Amino acid sequence: MIDPIVDVGLLQRALTSSPPMHDGRPVAVVDARWYLDGRSGLEAYRRGHIPGSRWVDMDRWLSTKGDPPEGRHPLPTPEIFAEGMARHGIGDDTVVIAYDDQAGLVAGRLVWMLRRTGHQAAVLDGGLAAWSGPLATGDAPDQAPRAAFTARPWPAEHFLGTGDVQRRDPASSVLIDARAVERYRGETEPIDPQAGHVPGALSVPLTGNLGADGRFLPVAQLAERFAPFEGREVIAYCGSGVSACHNLLALEATGRLGRLYVGSWSAWSSTPGLPVATGDESD
Repeated sequence: MIDPIVDVGLLQRALTSSPPMHDGRPVAVVDARWYLDGRSGLEAYRRGHIPGSRWVDMDRWLSTKGDPPEGRHPLPTPEIFAEGMARHGIGDDTVVIAYDDQAGLVAGRLVWMLRRTGHQAAVLDGGLAAWSGPLATGDAPDQAPRAAFTARPWPAEHFLGTGDVQRRDPASSVLIDARAVERYRGETEPIDPQAGHVPGALSVPLTGNLGADGRFLPVAQLAERFAPFEGREVIAYCGSGVSACHNLLALEATGRLGRLYVGSWSAWSSTPGLPVATGDESD
């Protein structure tokens, strides 16, 4: 299995062959740009993208619409996800290298979904900024032909709902919140119906996975970051189950797997009767 985070050198080597290959498998480069403030990821792609990459719409293929207690970005059905991948030329044997311009905040969602359903996928460390070559503009002129991508159920051991989080055992698990600390504390909440965090959750902002250059910290430093949770199951959440994948991939880079609370704070804060905590919590 390819590492969950790869550097631009690996991508450049893969692109030297035609078609792009890594370890004997075809490579697809995916532009996963999407913005919480409503800017168009497609327009950003058209203004400049890594040559040969395909833009994948998160709202269409990586999430769906649901009732508020399901959160802002519930998982799509396995069939919709499979259709989106197939349409973009991603097959069961394809190695996906995904990037965005937010240090992997969005690309991580696609990579987590792929890896947990048995596919080879990685986030490009440093994202679009790591690419030193010329950028292509406009729509991709030569999208890959449709591929065969098998729909596989979302494995319950990796994807959790609100009920699962309610029933978790705090003695054997730890719940980590990837949002900015001011949202965790309840000092501000620009999107969801209530401010604060899931009671018992710890603040582990995804920005702590990054160095000053915007790239992931070395594995040894990531391991040190997550060392306090050794021996316990790690459950990650964020606002809507997207940026939490950044923490999960950083954790996986150290050799450990966690679980994603898909609905995250958007689901918890929209479910009547659930308690809300504010301020800091210690472990």
